[in-house]
Amino acid sequence: MKFLVRERVFDIGDDYWVEDQNGDRAFLVDGKALRIRQTFELKDMDGNEIFRIRKRLLSVRDTMRIERDGKTVATVRKRLFNPIRNKLIVDLAEGGEWEVTGDFLDKEYVIGDGDGPIAHISRKWFRVRDTYAVDVNTHRKDAGGDPALVLSVAVCVDALTDDEEGGD
Repeated sequence: MKFLVRERVFDIGDDYWVEDQNGDRAFLVDGKALRIRQTFELKDMDGNEIFRIRKRLLSVRDTMRIERDGKTVATVRKRLFNPIRNKLIVDLAEGGEWEVTGDFLDKEYVIGDGDGPIAHISRKWFRVRDTYAVDVNTHRKDAGGDPALVLSVAVCVDALTDDEEGGD
């Protein structure tokens, strides 16, 4: 299932609407401004929090946690320096690991594991700078088929690689 992520242009904080493939709003990524650490909430259209996404303070590698009801569901972390390719790791609390590889600055990357692709993220088809597509493999029966979790990982990738973009 394809989702379209659009950043709100004139809001305080990093807020994004996520639309489904029919153009209907499916989720809101609510960036919490004026907090000590970077925090987002993925909400359904009724305003209910599905996941809370937080950047860890004081860690060797940049790391973000995805939480549901106060419990960590997944941890997204930058890999220690690798000159060959960009890569982030997603450790799932229930076990297992996903790899995120590709061009993060241009939002052209893939989330996958040993069972194959989980999602493809692409800005290629959009002229608007802060718009990109997340194509989730919803046919999977494991955590990789959960669009809300996969979208939360995409939010983490965006937040963790934002610092690199500012350096260009």
